[in-house]
Amino acid sequence: MRAQEQVFLGIDAGTQSLKLLAYDAGLKKILHVSAAPLELISRDDGSREQLAEWWLAALRQCMSELPDDIKRRVRGIGVSGQQHGFVPLNKNGEVIAPVKLWCDTSTIAECAEITERFGGVERCIDAVGNPILPGYTISKILWLKKNNPQAYGELAHILLPHDYLNFHLTGKIFTEYGDASGTGYLNILRREYDRDMLQALDPERDLLPMLPPLLEANATVPLGETARAEFGLPTGVKVSTGGGDNMMAAFGTGSVTPGVLTLSLGTSGTLFAHSDAPAIDPGSELAAFCSSSGGWLPLLCTMNCTVATERTRKALGKSIEECEALLAASTPGAGGIQSLPFYNGERIPNLPHARASLHGLNDSNMTPANLYRAAMEGATFTLRRGLDAFARAGQTFTAIRLTGGGAKSPHWRQMIADVFNLPVEVPAQQEGAAFGAAMQALWACSENADLAALTEEHLAVDTSLGCAPDAESSAAYQTHYQSFLELLSQQYPSVQPVE
Repeated sequence: MRAQEQVFLGIDAGTQSLKLLAYDAGLKKILHVSAAPLELISRDDGSREQLAEWWLAALRQCMSELPDDIKRRVRGIGVSGQQHGFVPLNKNGEVIAPVKLWCDTSTIAECAEITERFGGVERCIDAVGNPILPGYTISKILWLKKNNPQAYGELAHILLPHDYLNFHLTGKIFTEYGDASGTGYLNILRREYDRDMLQALDPERDLLPMLPPLLEANATVPLGETARAEFGLPTGVKVSTGGGDNMMAAFGTGSVTPGVLTLSLGTSGTLFAHSDAPAIDPGSELAAFCSSSGGWLPLLCTMNCTVATERTRKALGKSIEECEALLAASTPGAGGIQSLPFYNGERIPNLPHARASLHGLNDSNMTPANLYRAAMEGATFTLRRGLDAFARAGQTFTAIRLTGGGAKSPHWRQMIADVFNLPVEVPAQQEGAAFGAAMQALWACSENADLAALTEEHLAVDTSLGCAPDAESSAAYQTHYQSFLELLSQQYPSVQPVE
């Protein structure tokens, strides 16, 4: 690889925006970042959808902002996409319905139907490693069959969001094990599609030929000539397999070897770590996913993270800076106010019909400072349950690494350290999944590269942003966390502590 050809692009198609990042591997420097906002279609039945053409329009906008001198040096591209979405294509490669997203909770009945046909929750876990939950791709396919039979009749290809962007870039249909393990029909133990689960999805139709071939994590596919000309890129550019946004964030935070626990504070909250073998949680709350680096990525995802803090901030009419000041003026426990921040229902715990609620209000504690802290604590406590799930799966950690928009808050970083009782580290490259996608492309385009060594070389930690648990606050938060768990089980009896 010549020095002038060491630029790698990372594309991250999220729920709120699509981001493009250019990383110079020779200089170890991010050269360019651009982003384009994305709309969201929401309905009262829990539907959350986007149009695939919006992603392409956003990609074109971001590519148009990439300077020509950087374009000429591009060697590889990696794509990150929001997990679990269902992109239905006809035989001509055309999208034939809106894309139902990861946060869509309209398929509860379909989850139950598939689970019953397959033989129950325990058999699902035994066969594919995970229960069938709202949000996973499999229930969205059955939903299309029941609610849009015309489109289902035309269905020829079943893609995930990042698969679709790869299809646009290369003209080829393929996927990889990481993102595919969030569909509900990939056996994460055998690392192959599960025919019995597909039959439970549709006993009348063989869906296996519609699924994309599975490529290894470090495989590459040539950039298609159509996309090369459209974006003004040089010849010889390769596209890596990419992966789901959490799998790419694992590259961007160093969770590609055992021992590194990553917490992403975004619209959703995710907690994940690399494992060399499947990590199964007896409580069924830890998703047993494959990684996009050749192993496994046990993961817990909540649907209401920065959603909770942002909704509260806007309701209070405060700026982000003013809310940081509110946190400085409040103390752990928020004066007795407790928040169950389930604005979008919740995935873990599995409460798709849940709604957000505040508890413990009185005539003296209902202050802006306590309300904002309660929102942040509620989101953090929901994620803290993930540490319990990792412990049940036999995994322990000595530090936690933060990424996502919420990681920019000094008070939230300290709260994480105190609630989890672990030191907090923050990567210097705070572009999460986009940087991770570029890193995967760098790895895939570097013949026989050692991923651990490559990560060590290119990933830096910003020591000025790290923090250690405060002994007094941490002790207080253990009590407040137990109170949160008790409130959760009182309000939702189906959520009981798991030993």
